[in-house]
Amino acid sequence: MDRHPHRAVIGAGQWGTTLALHLAKQGPVILLARNDEQVRSLAEDRRNNRYLPEVTIPVEVEITADPGAIADADELVIFAVPTKAMRETAQRARPYLAGNTVLMSVAKGIEHGSLMRMTQVLTDEIPEAADRIAAMSGPNLAPEIARGLPASSVVAAEDEDVGRRASGMIGTRSFRIYTNRDVVGVELCGALKNIIAIAAGAAEQLGFGDNGKAGIITRGLAEITRLGIAAGANPLTFAGLAGLGDVMTTCYSALSRNHALGVELAKGRKWDDIQGTLPGVAEGAYTVTSALEMADRLGVEMPIAQEVNNALFHGKSVQRCLIDLLSREQKDELAGVEEWARRAFANQEATAEVG
Repeated sequence: MDRHPHRAVIGAGQWGTTLALHLAKQGPVILLARNDEQVRSLAEDRRNNRYLPEVTIPVEVEITADPGAIADADELVIFAVPTKAMRETAQRARPYLAGNTVLMSVAKGIEHGSLMRMTQVLTDEIPEAADRIAAMSGPNLAPEIARGLPASSVVAAEDEDVGRRASGMIGTRSFRIYTNRDVVGVELCGALKNIIAIAAGAAEQLGFGDNGKAGIITRGLAEITRLGIAAGANPLTFAGLAGLGDVMTTCYSALSRNHALGVELAKGRKWDDIQGTLPGVAEGAYTVTSALEMADRLGVEMPIAQEVNNALFHGKSVQRCLIDLLSREQKDELAGVEEWARRAFANQEATAEVG
């Protein structure tokens, strides 16, 4: 076996560690941790005691805090850091990236202020790699994948060859990878579904039942699809793994941090008290404000996202938020669909012309 680590994962949180474990089944991989203290903890115990205490990190995973180590990764570098850290991480990594390496974001969020998706942030900071940047998103609960349970995901890249290269390096029989050229859609699915998961967790905690929860999830999927179409995405992406698949997993699983956040909010706890107790970052809390800004710019109504934002940052009780959602005017389920279909068709024509 080639002992040269052709692949690297930046970020030793739950998802980054899981991806390093997965790649290590095929050969050596570099796991770039945040600092020397984190390296010592991971290297001495060969476990990520905070995020994945039940899984042993094999010797094929080279753990380091030296960004220069990723210079050896000439095939694939995965950016598995929180959304708020993506820009700084890209700046730090840029001097050491090999010239033909596929760069892939697995973060699910929108940058505050700029409203950029993560591939846009990477392109902004590493412009020389613009034609080999991809994103991966899907129903991917890290603890299950770390245990080798079957899962699927989507790699999105504008260049089909880049998508195939990335999927070929990651995909296995137990972790099936599909490709999609709709980068906008795949990234927005990953970012926006977290907001709906917060609402679903709250509804579950308040005893809404399966019918009530299904209503929240279905209408939530409708509103994130509307925003996706307005932003230039293919609506079918929202019916696939990155959309419906991830929405189902995140809204129903107790392993979801965003679902857990909704549960805690419904208990009457405040965001400031909850965020430090979660097993990782609940990206929905960091995305909802940006999502609403984007919706306002694009003329899209997002009532569920608005109430999640109210509960998180404006002191409104979760009970009041959900009551107000239920009190909204009853209307045609497909109201406005002709306008969204027109936008979607225009998006597809524009994509075809570029292609």
